Amino acid sequence: MFRILFILIIVTSAIEIALFVWLGNLLNIWFVLFGIIATGLLGAALAKKQGLETINRARFEMESGRAPKEEIFDGIAILLGAVVLFTPGFLTDAFGFILLIPITRQPIKRWARRILYALIKKGSVTVIRR
Repeated sequence: MFRILFILIIVTSAIEIALFVWLGNLLNIWFVLFGIIATGLLGAALAKKQGLETINRARFEMESGRAPKEEIFDGIAILLGAVVLFTPGFLTDAFGFILLIPITRQPIKRWARRILYALIKKGSVTVIRR
């Protein structure tokens, strides 16, 4: 797992640098710098908005006596999206926005849920029940 993550980070960084150089040559360096700053600011605002909405939905679910299952997955996706958006780069920003926008977040949540349930079923993850 560590090797895959390490390779993913190296490959992503190389692609981001190539995109910076390509866009800098195609347009100019100021466009690239403005894009990095703008996507960071827009991402921060979107992450805050989505995060607060998710917290409010989770509170409502708990007050109604239900477990906030969807909201937990949403919260993890929003947190991951926000972290990825704070790293400079257009490829990572695209992934971060996919995780922050509710419509595009749904397929990622379904995929993550299937993996988590498979791990639980396999016995790789222990579930504590009270």
